[in-house]
Amino acid sequence: MRKLLFPFSLIYGAITAIRNKLFDIGWLESHAYNLPIICVGNLSTGGTGKSPMVEKLIGFLMQDNRVAVLSRGYKRKTKGFREVLVNSSVEEVGDEPLQFKRKFPHVSVAVCEERSVGIEKLKNNSDLIILDDAFQHRKVQPSKTILLTSYGNLYVDDCVLPAGNLREPKAGADRADILVVTKCPENVSSTEMTSIEKRLHPKPHQKVFFTKIVYSEMIKNYHKTVPLGHLKNKNFILVTGIANPKPLVEFLEGHNLNFTHKIFPDHHHFTPSEINSLDKEEIILTTEKDFMRLEPTINKAALYYLPIEISFLNGDADAFFHRIKN
Repeated sequence: MRKLLFPFSLIYGAITAIRNKLFDIGWLESHAYNLPIICVGNLSTGGTGKSPMVEKLIGFLMQDNRVAVLSRGYKRKTKGFREVLVNSSVEEVGDEPLQFKRKFPHVSVAVCEERSVGIEKLKNNSDLIILDDAFQHRKVQPSKTILLTSYGNLYVDDCVLPAGNLREPKAGADRADILVVTKCPENVSSTEMTSIEKRLHPKPHQKVFFTKIVYSEMIKNYHKTVPLGHLKNKNFILVTGIANPKPLVEFLEGHNLNFTHKIFPDHHHFTPSEINSLDKEEIILTTEKDFMRLEPTINKAALYYLPIEISFLNGDADAFFHRIKN
């Protein structure tokens, strides 16, 4: 099926390439700002770990700055600019922005389809703004752009939609200042990392970093935190509505846990019948993003999420944040 769709990919790729060229030569306007704007994004349609990267940036930058985070609010049921509050709903602001706000309640978080509009609303009370998933939003000229690509699905091995998963041609990666290969396995060798870097063929102005996902040994909800071992010898259900649940499944299987996995599309809005079915389970484990959508509606089942964060390989965290700080 993908091969049959390849001619449409050529058309789509040509259209996006022309659009980018018009921005590059100034025929389409891209606005720069007086305060630092950090863009986190990817070329693919998802699954590269943008949320953990945004959270890592927030945690570092909020120590000395008034940080604001601006997201589109994917799949929310509202329009226009909206400030995210701790008591906002997923329907109002989207799951990831709500996750950011509840994890960092003192950080300004907002959603807006037009990032330039959102920046104007936030800039007077912020020292810097992090744009979540805005690599293709060319109307804004970021101060620093971080492009993520997953170890298991490098953008150099993919092609544009609909035959592939890329939102624009691979040449778009040249706009990035930093390339981050995410979700690397624990045992990735320095030889393999060197090989991947050569395949990405970074430009002179670009630096390549490698990260892995670190899963917590604790599971949480709003009421308590218990060890992951709490699930040992218990039959529970794993619910995921993310682009790539495979690493999470492998982590849990590595702990010899016995579970049934129910897979839903990324950012899935659960229907009443799906909620009723899930609420009949004794224990539900999910991701933090899915927890934002499930928590308001699950009443009987014990619902937990497994926290994650990213860790830089080769001891490169200091080098990464030094570039960001500069």
